[in-house]
Amino acid sequence: MRRGLDLLANAFPLWVLAACGLALVEPALFTWFRGPAIVAALAVIMLGMGITLSVDDFVRVAARPGMVAAGFVAQFTIMPLAGWLVAATFGLSPPLAAGLILVACCPGGTASNVVTYIARADVALSVVMTACSTLAAVALTPLLTKLLAGRFVEVDALGLFLSTVQVVVLPVAAGVAVNRFLPRVVRAVLPAAPLVSVLAIALVCASIIGQNADAVRSSGPTLLAAVFLLHGLGFGLGHLFARLCGYDRTVSRTISIEVGMQNSGLGVVLAQRHFPAEPLVAVPCAISSVVHSLIGSGLAGWWRLRPARKLWNTSAGTGCDDSRPRKPPAFPPVGHGEKDPG
Repeated sequence: MRRGLDLLANAFPLWVLAACGLALVEPALFTWFRGPAIVAALAVIMLGMGITLSVDDFVRVAARPGMVAAGFVAQFTIMPLAGWLVAATFGLSPPLAAGLILVACCPGGTASNVVTYIARADVALSVVMTACSTLAAVALTPLLTKLLAGRFVEVDALGLFLSTVQVVVLPVAAGVAVNRFLPRVVRAVLPAAPLVSVLAIALVCASIIGQNADAVRSSGPTLLAAVFLLHGLGFGLGHLFARLCGYDRTVSRTISIEVGMQNSGLGVVLAQRHFPAEPLVAVPCAISSVVHSLIGSGLAGWWRLRPARKLWNTSAGTGCDDSRPRKPPAFPPVGHGEKDPG
């Protein structure tokens, strides 16, 4: 039974692709799922993440904040610059270029926590990085968008903060509490949790595509290629950056996922609210939700089948994966208590 559920969860790219394909053909199948329903779905997903975590996981992450700093720096340098570079390289029209840069300047999305979970990487690190980048986005998303797209995007600071608390902090805290005080419940629901998360994310992505179906269909292959390249650079350079900093494979995979997956839903909302005269600005954000989910879920399925192999006793506070020895990291590595040998 559990093996069958794992196989279905590993088919994350197929679920997302099928749902979004249907949304393009029959948007009404998914457009009903919007607003509070999306918030509730994300909260359920984060609750599922929370039941896999303990207080000790967050204590470990907080004790050595270097890896959070590494992910933060990568998030707000690699993606915004990649967005500007890709938009210029493909010669996108001003509205589409602005939309691509806007989504590149958004924080990491909660879907990254789901993909990290499926990839068997560091969920606690992913949740902390998502929360930090979301809070920082109050200032950095509009400033970076103004700098790179030439237009200032206002952000509802209080609303963004409350959304972070509602969708990330409270559900994860509830999940950690369930893990601590109701272990029998955790054992009962844990086998199905990844599949539930996968289906919820597929539904959210299909909803965004369905609401923008006409614009997505008319945008053409050029924009699709541009969005694929943007997120491909995010995943690839995020992983490379982490490895160059000396982090093990578990942390590097987590940072790669966090950098490569943006809060595309936030991008859609900001585009619709602040660029009402340019509806095409929201299109790259809608496509982004599908593309980063496909790339991320594909990587998650691959990494889930190839977990980082530990060679040392991590309970003693030292350890490494099967990578070669590397130079001392620029940021102090923390990942399940292990360090690469210097």
